[in-house]
Amino acid sequence: MRTELLEAFAMVAEERHFGRAADRLHIGQSPLSQQIRRLEREVGTPLFTRTTRHVELTDAGKVLQARARTLLHDLATATADARRAADGELGRIAIGFTGSANFSIMPALASSLRERLPAVTLDLHGELLTPAQVARLSSGALDIGLLRPPVRLPELAVEIVAREPLLAVLPSTHPLSAQPEIRVADLADIPFVAYPSAARSVLHESVEKICTEHGFHPRVQVEVAETATLVAFVAAGIGVSLVPAAVANLTISGAVYRPLADTNITVELALAWRPDDTSSVVTRALELIRRHMATQDH
Repeated sequence: MRTELLEAFAMVAEERHFGRAADRLHIGQSPLSQQIRRLEREVGTPLFTRTTRHVELTDAGKVLQARARTLLHDLATATADARRAADGELGRIAIGFTGSANFSIMPALASSLRERLPAVTLDLHGELLTPAQVARLSSGALDIGLLRPPVRLPELAVEIVAREPLLAVLPSTHPLSAQPEIRVADLADIPFVAYPSAARSVLHESVEKICTEHGFHPRVQVEVAETATLVAFVAAGIGVSLVPAAVANLTISGAVYRPLADTNITVELALAWRPDDTSSVVTRALELIRRHMATQDH
């Protein structure tokens, strides 16, 4: 059944008058009558009874009228949804965030994506180290990752979107917390709370590199994968740590953040995705994330 025939029928059924229906459809009355006759041939029964004064629905016409508007509405909705999906404005997307991005980037970015893509279901995964994100991107469990490079999987596309310095995080009771800046060498004799070494955390490697450059190897007291837990352990007095500047957005009583006085090493934040993923919603989300990150202070 052609859509224009159903639309013509619905209009005549609503107006009960061929002339008024033709005017609303912006066609002539004769072509409208031909459409109705064609539809009646397809259905196999008359849909209207016609007199010189009245147009009334037959029983078959009443049944069709009850469903025609729903059919036309569903068709219009399906067509609109198909166009929105093609424009990347409908669907579902899974995005992973490295731990430090949870406290600075994820809340604002999630709000921005929800505002601009209200019909897209956001599946957000926080506190994921780079190796875990790479594995999930490779398997298809994630569509986009915000992670710390390097990414040792050539099948993934990687794009740097931010660089930020490392800060020292110390227990507020430690004497060094009174200083406005911390020299890295001053941390040599203090236990460290570190990101995991077994999981090949990029930040674990960065902290070891900085400490080695300043003449010592960090004495790791405990390894923690979750950034919030790491800062909580520091607040409990278990040790100190070095974290990306974004983590300073996480306020935990008993922990203080201080800039490093004698190093300008930064850590990178990158977008990662499968370049062979042709999903419109992924393409659209990547575009919006790039725009969002470009407006942030890093």
